[in-house]
Amino acid sequence: MARINSRQVEAFRAMMLTGSVTEAAKLMAVTQPAVSRLLRDFQALLKTELFERRGTGLVPTAAATALYTEVERSFVGLERITAAAEEIRSRRTGSLRIAALPALSNGYLPRLAGHFLKERPNLNLAFFGVISPIVVDWVLNNQCDVGFAEVPIVHSGLPSLRLPALARVAVLPTGHRLAEKEVLEPGDFEGETFISLSAGSASRHLVDQVFHRHDVRRVLRVETALSEIMCGMVSSGLGVAICDPFTAQEFSTRGIVVRRFLPRIDFEFSAVLPAQRSASPVALDLVETVRKALVEFDD
Repeated sequence: MARINSRQVEAFRAMMLTGSVTEAAKLMAVTQPAVSRLLRDFQALLKTELFERRGTGLVPTAAATALYTEVERSFVGLERITAAAEEIRSRRTGSLRIAALPALSNGYLPRLAGHFLKERPNLNLAFFGVISPIVVDWVLNNQCDVGFAEVPIVHSGLPSLRLPALARVAVLPTGHRLAEKEVLEPGDFEGETFISLSAGSASRHLVDQVFHRHDVRRVLRVETALSEIMCGMVSSGLGVAICDPFTAQEFSTRGIVVRRFLPRIDFEFSAVLPAQRSASPVALDLVETVRKALVEFDD
């Protein structure tokens, strides 16, 4: 990698401090073309895009924000800055803040994120398990770099990446009469004590819709916002439920039996990204890792 020089670093720092080439040039007491050339050469040497054009101005990328932290500490030596840029470019360093709905955060995604971090020893992680509306709110307000929320995403202006849908499953207490069947249908639940997700949720609507369509009457005794609570109640022997496959997998050795359910009811969710800045490259790497893992999960 070619060596960077102090004027390039100074131009980058001035641009980050002032937010414009014009003001950066004033700060450095040079012309605007000189600042533009220094920034262009700096990006070329680092092989990293540090600014992207938005309207008539330039906006820092996630890589620029991460590098600026090192520059501000810097002036600890150009070698350290060069090494940090290489780490950022190869997506092995920095920090990542994730928020995910409970169905993913109760086991499946933390394990996946753990493997992801093992391959990136200098990457730090903050992980939050919250309901989907809060996931969206935190990403919208730049409190997280990436979120995983159930669709539909209520904020249409938030960039999102749809992930592979998986089939919801039936969950039964160990020893339940329906456990003898490999595939369950709506009619099998006639008269059964049923544990539901909270009224008004997208998941509750999809499940109720299927049973109403088949004119099946369940005994609705419990409702809860969390699938972990739902599976915990099922494991007590109180009743049965239709659940996302991730939570069902977590409870499959804890007193419940998991069976296929037809007609298929998809569990759909998306990765959501901040609207006001470029997505972090490492966040996009995580989303791709999740996407590939979901394909394998569904096999």
